[in-house]
Amino acid sequence: MGKYDIITANKYDFFECSSALQKCIRRGMEDEALYWAVELYNSGYSEYVWKRLRIMSSEDVGLAEPVISSEIWALYCMFKEQAKKKEDKNEPQRLFMTHAVLLLCRSRKSRLIDWALLWAWLTHQYRKLPIPDFAYDKHNDKGRQLKRGWGHFFREGTNLVNHTPQDKEEVFRERAAKAVSDPGGMGLF
Repeated sequence: MGKYDIITANKYDFFECSSALQKCIRRGMEDEALYWAVELYNSGYSEYVWKRLRIMSSEDVGLAEPVISSEIWALYCMFKEQAKKKEDKNEPQRLFMTHAVLLLCRSRKSRLIDWALLWAWLTHQYRKLPIPDFAYDKHNDKGRQLKRGWGHFFREGTNLVNHTPQDKEEVFRERAAKAVSDPGGMGLF
């Protein structure tokens, strides 16, 4: 006997059922994943299913489908809203759970987020990084002591890696530089 003995409607161990749901989604096994989701739902554990689905959207899919967590959250919100309508005996909120399970099954997958979490959080206390020089700017005492004002921030603090220029971005950058340097005869640099 485990610490918690929770049994589902069809006499499955709750934790084994939950594990089966997650492993089937990871493997894209749609029919089986739906079976385990329904088993947990029918056993009164819909909130737990949604907790697992939300976690999996980061843990098992993550950056392979960057907006999936928002999609899963939206489906969860629709599920909750629909579930408030107790007079509808067809339980249409199940549509949104089914949608989420199938979406996760069919998603491209990546464990990067989970691997990064484990590395960053487990090793944090053993690492000590120096503050990079570019972080010292007009927004902190050391940057102000170094006389780093708007000009420095505009040149150094706004540097972007993996920059994807947008229409009119350079036009507005130049306008911003002019406004910062002379917004109306009162320069900030």
